[in-house]
Amino acid sequence: MIEFGTGGWRAVIGDVFTRANIERVAAAVARRMKREGVAQEGFCIGYDRRFLSRESAIWFSQVMAAEGVKLYFVNLAAPTPQIMFTVKNMGLPYGAAVTASHNPAIYNGIKLFIRGGRDATEDVTRAVGEEANALTDAEIRRMPFDEALRGGQVTFIDPRDKYLDSIMEKIDMEAIRARRPRIVLDPMYGVSLTGLMTILLTARCDVDVINDRHDAFFGGHLPAPNPDTLRDLQGSVADHHADIGIATDGDADRLGIIDEQGRYVSANDVLVLLYYYLLKYKGWKGPAVRNIATTHRLDRVAQAFGETCYEVPVGFKYISAAMEEHDALIGGESSGGLTVRGHISGKDGLYAASLLVEMVSVTRKPLSALLREINDAFGAMYMAEYDWALTPQSRQSIHDRVMVQKSLPDFGVHVQKVSYLDGCKVYFDEGFIITRFSGTEPRVRIFAEMPTREQARDLVRRMAEFTSLPFED
Repeated sequence: MIEFGTGGWRAVIGDVFTRANIERVAAAVARRMKREGVAQEGFCIGYDRRFLSRESAIWFSQVMAAEGVKLYFVNLAAPTPQIMFTVKNMGLPYGAAVTASHNPAIYNGIKLFIRGGRDATEDVTRAVGEEANALTDAEIRRMPFDEALRGGQVTFIDPRDKYLDSIMEKIDMEAIRARRPRIVLDPMYGVSLTGLMTILLTARCDVDVINDRHDAFFGGHLPAPNPDTLRDLQGSVADHHADIGIATDGDADRLGIIDEQGRYVSANDVLVLLYYYLLKYKGWKGPAVRNIATTHRLDRVAQAFGETCYEVPVGFKYISAAMEEHDALIGGESSGGLTVRGHISGKDGLYAASLLVEMVSVTRKPLSALLREINDAFGAMYMAEYDWALTPQSRQSIHDRVMVQKSLPDFGVHVQKVSYLDGCKVYFDEGFIITRFSGTEPRVRIFAEMPTREQARDLVRRMAEFTSLPFED
């Protein structure tokens, strides 16, 4: 079955991610567009460097062309945020990127976008998934790709320059040129290199690069920027005496950061750093939006500047919607995705990276010093993050106990309240713990944030033992 999760439809290649299912999704989207009378307004499709991504984009396009939808085909592997920008910039009703983002190399998938370049809302993806699953192969029409190109139903486009120009217009390029920071880039074998190199070299940065070749297996590692996958980047930052190390995930909508001392800066800290920088150093105004698994230090920063921080379920579509509703300045999540008002509504690793380079250039302070400044002002908080692979039986057992029976362990600290908005989140006087199932993989994740690492890990240990999950600190 085709199932859309928090980040689109993702599945194992050759298992559920097959040509037949890709064609069903394309037909469902095309028929939706025809019912809405927007088929000739156009649809933008792009793809990343994963195995079968370009081929999948072609299969998708052949079906949509046969259904009479006008296709704009980005003919080079491109970052997902570039596709979202193109949907917004061209005023298109829909678009898609063939990518499984940060998932393992055996996965691929499709992210759907709606007008304005936003992640498709749950009602859209649910309807598309249901219609796709109901279609039979006999109902699928296909137009050969070359025929669609010759007939003008498919048009090749290269929107990269407009996308990069839109970022550079928002960044203080002169401040970066004056500072000339040294940077190490790690695109993690993904699609960010050309874009980030263009921005940074235009700003006269000194740039070194690792892990830049095309490798559909991502060097044998998960293409997600986290402490375990960025050890090469840590070493390169130290070797080159760099001011900052920047990594992006497989489709470049998330980023990971290494500071000038070679230490990993968590995604939560990156989000807090940028919000603090925009408020204090740039003098911008506006609330913040975070999902339920993201640091509460964002709330403290917002409160100190007379702003509000809004909490939403996991899934960037909820962050985008809340940002629009509240005219928020920044929105982000603990997995490394964020966006800033005035850009696209979805997460963008290239724009976030550019803002961070601007931040160290404008403040002329290293990342470690800025983090100390924030900790001194708002107090340090530590996040413990663990996840486990699940069988259908173990998933059901945890779901029944925690979500249905609403049973919880003794956490040893005062409980303020419990929320089941998305998973199970327990709020304490000085932190929280959340247990939720992944929307993209068969896994369960437990996050806890407290004033000390020991307190956060103890909360995770108690919840893991309560749900019969093995815990090794």
